[in-house]
Amino acid sequence: MVKHCLNLLKKYIIDSQIYVSLMGTLFAVFFMWEQSIIKTPTIALIFITYFSGYLYTKYQNTGKLFYKVLIFNVISGLASAALIIFNHNEIRLVKWLIIVVLGLLYDSNFLKFFVRKIPLFKIFYVGLTWALINSWLILPEFNAEIFWISLFFITALVLPFDIRDMKSDTVITFPQLIGVQNTKYLAYLLIFLSLIISIFYLKIEFSFAFFLTLIFTFVLIYFSENSNKGSYFSFWVESCSALPFLFVILNRLIN
Repeated sequence: MVKHCLNLLKKYIIDSQIYVSLMGTLFAVFFMWEQSIIKTPTIALIFITYFSGYLYTKYQNTGKLFYKVLIFNVISGLASAALIIFNHNEIRLVKWLIIVVLGLLYDSNFLKFFVRKIPLFKIFYVGLTWALINSWLILPEFNAEIFWISLFFITALVLPFDIRDMKSDTVITFPQLIGVQNTKYLAYLLIFLSLIISIFYLKIEFSFAFFLTLIFTFVLIYFSENSNKGSYFSFWVESCSALPFLFVILNRLIN
């Protein structure tokens, strides 16, 4: 029974891209909370943007199913535009459109050349997109500190996935080029840089939550191996994005 429930959870939550979209959303909410600007329409906008983007990337080579995903994405795009128009301003709409275009440039088969084909660049591009959402899309003005915290942290989180896929990736990745152990060292460096900025910039409660998150992240990166089960990456490593928010919640409940 437990195994059956876990299989259903994997199929309908994790594999459906709902989980990664939720993790990305909670990471953004963490910074919204730290900046005291939590707004429900903005949270909905972030989730819809992540979810439709990850669906597009995953299902673009699935024939007839892709057309259903495309219709869903069009509806999601209209809903996102409506959320922005009725709750924000035209500048926020332009920001959102730029981020959507960046997502399309990352991995779209209708393009002759897209970013994912660039050796070693994928991890930084994913980090860039998440960082722009956290530091630019959801805030009235660009926040450089949140940008770098997000960029370094998310880039570090992508590296274990490159370790997972190192035997199947057709584009050169860091584990293939410098080896698994050196890739982990790179991830540790990125985590350290993210931590330093968070200590000096974020409010104490939030910087401490981020510090605890980085401890968990360090451990998961340390034990990342190509032989690990898929759930190690798609659930445990992916969950690190939501830990800062959850640690703040836990702290509030305790105190």
